[in-house]
Amino acid sequence: MLSIALITQNEEANLPRTLQSVLPLLRDGCGEIIVVDSGSTDRTLEIARSFGAKIFSEPWKGFAAQKNSAMDKASGDWVLQLDADETLEPALATEINDVLTTGPKQEGFWIPRKNFFLGRWIRHGGFYPDPKLRLIRRGAGRFEEYGAHPTIKVNGPTGKLKNAMLHDAYPTLRGYIDHMNTYSSSGAEVAREKGHQEFSLLNIVVRPLLTFIYNYFFRLGFLDGREGLLLHLYHSVYVSWKYAKAWELGRSQSAKSPLK
Repeated sequence: MLSIALITQNEEANLPRTLQSVLPLLRDGCGEIIVVDSGSTDRTLEIARSFGAKIFSEPWKGFAAQKNSAMDKASGDWVLQLDADETLEPALATEINDVLTTGPKQEGFWIPRKNFFLGRWIRHGGFYPDPKLRLIRRGAGRFEEYGAHPTIKVNGPTGKLKNAMLHDAYPTLRGYIDHMNTYSSSGAEVAREKGHQEFSLLNIVVRPLLTFIYNYFFRLGFLDGREGLLLHLYHSVYVSWKYAKAWELGRSQSAKSPLK
Protein backbone atom coordinates (compact mmCIF):
# COMPACT_ATOMS: atom_id res chain seq x y z
CA MET A 1 0.00 0.00 0.00
CA LEU A 2 1.23 3.50 -0.88
CA SER A 3 0.50 6.70 1.03
CA ILE A 4 0.67 10.10 -0.69
CA ALA A 5 1.59 12.81 1.85
CA LEU A 6 1.16 16.55 1.25
CA ILE A 7 1.14 19.76 3.26
CA THR A 8 -1.12 22.60 2.15
CA GLN A 9 -2.15 26.17 2.75
CA ASN A 10 -4.38 27.90 0.18
CA GLU A 11 -3.46 25.60 -2.71
CA GLU A 12 -6.73 25.55 -4.65
CA ALA A 13 -4.95 26.59 -7.87
CA ASN A 14 -2.47 23.68 -7.73
CA LEU A 15 -4.09 20.87 -5.75
CA PRO A 16 -6.53 19.48 -8.37
CA ARG A 17 -3.71 18.97 -10.87
CA THR A 18 -1.48 17.34 -8.25
CA LEU A 19 -4.09 14.95 -6.88
CA GLN A 20 -5.32 14.00 -10.34
CA SER A 21 -1.78 12.94 -11.24
CA VAL A 22 -1.51 10.46 -8.33
CA LEU A 23 -4.79 8.65 -8.95
CA PRO A 24 -3.10 5.91 -11.04
CA LEU A 25 -1.18 4.99 -7.88
CA LEU A 26 -4.38 4.46 -5.90
CA ARG A 27 -6.29 2.02 -8.09
CA ASP A 28 -8.56 -0.56 -6.45
CA GLY A 29 -8.44 1.36 -3.18
CA CYS A 30 -4.81 0.32 -2.58
CA GLY A 31 -3.51 3.60 -1.23
CA GLU A 32 -4.38 6.80 0.56
CA ILE A 33 -3.87 10.56 0.37
CA ILE A 34 -2.80 12.36 3.55
CA VAL A 35 -3.19 16.16 3.65
CA VAL A 36 -1.94 18.23 6.59
CA ASP A 37 -3.37 21.72 6.20
CA SER A 38 -2.28 24.84 8.08
CA GLY A 39 -5.29 27.13 7.91
CA SER A 40 -6.44 27.31 4.30
CA THR A 41 -9.17 29.88 3.65
CA ASP A 42 -9.84 28.98 0.01
CA ARG A 43 -11.23 25.73 -1.52
CA THR A 44 -8.19 23.61 -0.65
CA LEU A 45 -9.98 21.38 1.86
CA GLU A 46 -13.03 20.99 -0.36
CA ILE A 47 -10.82 19.85 -3.23
CA ALA A 48 -8.88 17.45 -1.00
CA ARG A 49 -12.14 15.87 0.21
CA SER A 50 -13.34 15.41 -3.37
CA PHE A 51 -10.30 13.16 -3.94
CA GLY A 52 -10.98 11.16 -0.79
CA ALA A 53 -8.04 12.57 1.16
CA LYS A 54 -7.64 12.16 4.89
CA ILE A 55 -7.39 15.72 6.16
CA PHE A 56 -5.67 16.96 9.31
CA SER A 57 -5.63 20.61 10.36
CA GLU A 58 -2.54 21.70 12.28
CA PRO A 59 -0.84 25.02 12.99
CA TRP A 60 2.30 25.75 10.99
CA LYS A 61 5.38 24.23 12.67
CA GLY A 62 8.01 24.78 9.99
CA PHE A 63 8.58 22.95 6.70
CA ALA A 64 10.36 19.88 8.07
CA ALA A 65 8.06 19.38 11.07
CA GLN A 66 4.95 19.82 8.93
CA LYS A 67 6.16 17.30 6.32
CA ASN A 68 7.14 14.82 9.02
CA SER A 69 3.72 15.17 10.59
CA ALA A 70 2.10 14.24 7.27
CA MET A 71 4.36 11.21 6.86
CA ASP A 72 3.71 10.10 10.45
CA LYS A 73 0.01 9.78 9.64
CA ALA A 74 0.63 7.44 6.72
CA SER A 75 -0.37 3.79 7.05
CA GLY A 76 1.10 2.51 3.78
CA ASP A 77 4.29 0.50 3.48
CA TRP A 78 5.70 3.28 1.27
CA VAL A 79 5.24 7.06 1.41
CA LEU A 80 5.44 9.44 -1.54
CA GLN A 81 5.89 12.99 -0.29
CA LEU A 82 4.80 15.72 -2.72
CA ASP A 83 4.47 19.48 -2.61
CA ALA A 84 1.11 20.82 -3.70
CA ASP A 85 2.63 22.38 -6.84
CA GLU A 86 4.21 19.12 -8.02
CA THR A 87 2.61 16.58 -10.33
CA LEU A 88 3.67 13.18 -11.62
CA GLU A 89 4.34 12.45 -15.23
CA PRO A 90 2.09 9.52 -16.25
CA ALA A 91 5.22 7.48 -16.93
CA LEU A 92 6.45 8.19 -13.37
CA ALA A 93 3.22 6.88 -11.85
CA THR A 94 3.63 3.70 -13.91
CA GLU A 95 7.28 3.39 -12.90
CA ILE A 96 6.46 3.76 -9.19
CA ASN A 97 3.79 1.07 -9.44
CA ASP A 98 6.19 -1.26 -11.23
CA VAL A 99 9.04 -0.67 -8.75
CA LEU A 100 6.91 -1.22 -5.66
CA THR A 101 5.37 -4.36 -7.13
CA THR A 102 8.84 -5.97 -7.27
CA GLY A 103 9.36 -5.62 -3.50
CA PRO A 104 12.45 -3.39 -3.65
CA LYS A 105 15.32 -3.77 -1.19
CA GLN A 106 16.04 -0.03 -1.18
CA GLU A 107 14.75 2.21 1.58
CA GLY A 108 14.06 5.16 -0.71
CA PHE A 109 14.15 6.42 -4.28
CA TRP A 110 15.37 9.66 -5.83
CA ILE A 111 13.03 11.22 -8.40
CA PRO A 112 14.21 13.77 -11.01
CA ARG A 113 12.23 17.01 -11.11
CA LYS A 114 11.45 19.28 -14.05
CA ASN A 115 11.20 22.88 -12.85
CA PHE A 116 9.01 25.32 -14.79
CA PHE A 117 9.51 29.09 -14.73
CA LEU A 118 6.95 31.35 -16.45
CA GLY A 119 5.60 28.22 -18.14
CA ARG A 120 8.94 27.05 -19.55
CA TRP A 121 10.79 23.91 -18.50
CA ILE A 122 14.22 25.07 -17.35
CA ARG A 123 16.61 22.38 -18.59
CA HIS A 124 19.95 24.02 -17.89
CA GLY A 125 21.77 26.14 -15.33
CA GLY A 126 21.60 23.47 -12.64
CA PHE A 127 17.81 23.26 -12.54
CA TYR A 128 17.59 19.76 -14.05
CA PRO A 129 17.53 16.89 -13.20
CA ASP A 130 17.21 18.35 -9.66
CA PRO A 131 16.75 14.92 -7.97
CA LYS A 132 14.59 14.74 -4.85
CA LEU A 133 14.39 11.89 -2.35
CA ARG A 134 10.62 11.63 -2.04
CA LEU A 135 9.61 7.96 -2.20
CA ILE A 136 10.62 6.19 1.00
CA ARG A 137 9.73 3.13 2.98
CA ARG A 138 7.53 4.19 5.89
CA GLY A 139 9.63 4.86 8.96
CA ALA A 140 12.93 4.79 7.07
CA GLY A 141 13.53 8.54 6.97
CA ARG A 142 12.72 11.99 8.34
CA PHE A 143 12.88 15.52 7.04
CA GLU A 144 15.45 17.80 8.65
CA GLU A 145 15.05 21.57 8.76
CA TYR A 146 17.32 23.49 6.43
CA GLY A 147 15.85 26.94 5.91
CA ALA A 148 13.01 26.92 3.39
CA HIS A 149 14.33 23.72 1.78
CA PRO A 150 14.13 20.82 4.25
CA THR A 151 15.97 17.67 3.28
CA ILE A 152 15.02 14.08 3.99
CA LYS A 153 17.50 11.63 5.46
CA VAL A 154 16.99 7.90 4.86
CA ASN A 155 18.63 5.11 6.80
CA GLY A 156 19.68 2.58 4.18
CA PRO A 157 20.35 2.18 0.47
CA THR A 158 18.52 4.28 -2.09
CA GLY A 159 17.76 3.96 -5.79
CA LYS A 160 16.93 6.29 -8.66
CA LEU A 161 13.79 6.52 -10.79
CA LYS A 162 14.00 7.62 -14.43
CA ASN A 163 10.77 9.55 -14.95
CA ALA A 164 10.10 12.96 -13.44
CA MET A 165 7.93 15.08 -11.24
CA LEU A 166 6.78 18.36 -12.75
CA HIS A 167 7.28 21.44 -10.57
CA ASP A 168 5.25 24.45 -11.66
CA ALA A 169 6.16 26.70 -8.77
CA TYR A 170 6.65 30.03 -10.56
CA PRO A 171 4.04 30.78 -13.25
CA THR A 172 4.44 34.54 -12.65
CA LEU A 173 7.32 36.89 -11.85
CA ARG A 174 5.45 38.28 -8.88
CA GLY A 175 5.05 34.81 -7.42
CA TYR A 176 8.74 34.06 -7.92
CA ILE A 177 9.87 37.32 -6.30
CA ASP A 178 7.52 36.77 -3.36
CA HIS A 179 8.90 33.26 -2.87
CA MET A 180 12.50 34.44 -3.08
CA ASN A 181 11.81 37.11 -0.49
CA THR A 182 10.52 34.43 1.88
CA TYR A 183 13.23 31.90 1.03
CA SER A 184 16.02 34.45 1.42
CA SER A 185 14.83 35.15 4.98
CA SER A 186 15.01 31.43 5.80
CA GLY A 187 18.34 31.14 4.01
CA ALA A 188 19.69 34.07 6.01
CA GLU A 189 19.14 32.15 9.23
CA VAL A 190 21.12 29.21 7.86
CA ALA A 191 23.88 31.55 6.63
CA ARG A 192 24.09 33.26 10.01
CA GLU A 193 24.40 29.88 11.75
CA LYS A 194 27.40 29.23 9.47
CA GLY A 195 29.01 32.47 10.59
CA HIS A 196 28.03 34.73 7.67
CA GLN A 197 26.76 37.70 9.65
CA GLU A 198 29.30 40.41 8.86
CA PHE A 199 28.66 42.98 6.13
CA SER A 200 30.65 41.47 3.28
CA LEU A 201 30.94 42.80 -0.26
CA LEU A 202 32.15 39.33 -1.20
CA ASN A 203 28.85 37.76 -0.15
CA ILE A 204 26.49 40.60 -1.05
CA VAL A 205 28.00 41.66 -4.39
CA VAL A 206 30.68 39.28 -5.68
CA ARG A 207 29.08 35.95 -4.78
CA PRO A 208 25.75 36.81 -6.52
CA LEU A 209 27.64 37.96 -9.62
CA LEU A 210 29.70 34.77 -9.74
CA THR A 211 26.54 32.71 -9.20
CA PHE A 212 24.96 34.32 -12.26
CA ILE A 213 28.07 33.86 -14.43
CA TYR A 214 28.49 30.22 -13.38
CA ASN A 215 24.85 29.18 -13.86
CA TYR A 216 24.06 31.29 -16.91
CA PHE A 217 27.23 30.76 -18.91
CA PHE A 218 29.17 27.74 -17.65
CA ARG A 219 26.07 25.65 -16.88
CA LEU A 220 24.40 26.80 -20.11
CA GLY A 221 21.48 28.66 -18.56
CA PHE A 222 21.42 30.94 -21.61
CA LEU A 223 19.99 28.03 -23.63
CA ASP A 224 16.68 28.50 -21.80
CA GLY A 225 15.97 31.77 -23.58
CA ARG A 226 14.43 34.84 -21.99
CA GLU A 227 12.98 32.82 -19.14
CA GLY A 228 16.44 31.47 -18.35
CA LEU A 229 17.92 34.96 -18.31
CA LEU A 230 15.31 36.28 -15.91
CA LEU A 231 15.50 33.23 -13.67
CA HIS A 232 19.27 33.35 -13.25
CA LEU A 233 19.31 37.13 -12.92
CA TYR A 234 16.76 37.11 -10.12
CA HIS A 235 18.29 34.04 -8.50
CA SER A 236 21.52 35.99 -8.13
CA VAL A 237 19.51 38.77 -6.47
CA TYR A 238 18.14 36.16 -4.05
CA VAL A 239 21.72 35.25 -3.10
CA SER A 240 22.46 38.91 -2.35
CA TRP A 241 19.28 39.26 -0.30
CA LYS A 242 20.18 36.15 1.72
CA TYR A 243 23.54 37.47 2.87
CA ALA A 244 22.27 41.01 3.39
CA LYS A 245 19.51 39.64 5.61
CA ALA A 246 22.04 37.50 7.50
CA TRP A 247 23.98 40.68 8.26
CA GLU A 248 20.75 42.40 9.28
CA LEU A 249 19.90 39.53 11.64
CA GLY A 250 23.36 39.72 13.19
CA ARG A 251 23.09 43.47 13.66
CA SER A 252 19.66 43.15 15.27
CA GLN A 253 20.98 40.44 17.59
CA SER A 254 23.89 42.64 18.63
CA ALA A 255 21.59 45.59 19.30
CA LYS A 256 19.48 43.44 21.65
CA SER A 257 22.49 42.11 23.57
CA PRO A 258 23.08 43.76 26.96
CA LEU A 259 26.12 45.98 27.23
CA LYS A 260 29.10 44.40 28.91
